[in-house]
Amino acid sequence: MLVFGVFRTVRLLAVSTFLIVGFVALVGEASRTSHAATQGSIGATSDGALTITLTIAILARVSGIDDIDLGTWSGTGDLAISDDICVWASGGGYSITASGDGAGGAFTLGSGDNTVEYSVKWADGGGAESGTALTSNSALESQTSTATSSDCNGGNDPSATVAVEIAENQLAGAAGGSYSGTITLVVAPE
Repeated sequence: MLVFGVFRTVRLLAVSTFLIVGFVALVGEASRTSHAATQGSIGATSDGALTITLTIAILARVSGIDDIDLGTWSGTGDLAISDDICVWASGGGYSITASGDGAGGAFTLGSGDNTVEYSVKWADGGGAESGTALTSNSALESQTSTATSSDCNGGNDPSATVAVEIAENQLAGAAGGSYSGTITLVVAPE
């Protein structure tokens, strides 16, 4: 019995000694190793250098969008209205894709079973008087945002214009009713 107890004590001491020696060796190694990429040497001064890395994702944001109310058609002429919005892209360049909520993404307004087609134009500047006609689900590329912040300075400096127009012939052929629809705008940085 006594021999077994001594053996067990010696074995525990050997394991404990191994763990302590291993721990001291690791601590000693850690104190000699710095986390800098270039290690300094011992002296009156010591220089070390490290590399700093950063990844900036290519980002985009569309904001400042307002609902568009075309009002009531008077019986003659087209109906058109535009909305100045904020488009920001981290590199400045972007593409815009618009889709309506009609069949296949068509630009249509609905009232029950009745629909009215509309057109959408885009300009890559706020307050634009004209723009490029958009085709549903088709990207208009090579646009440039002038926005210097992701919210266009709180919406005070819009960087794009979206315009909606319903031609007189569409309006004249439509049944009476209240029509509505949704345009989805997708901005992708280029």
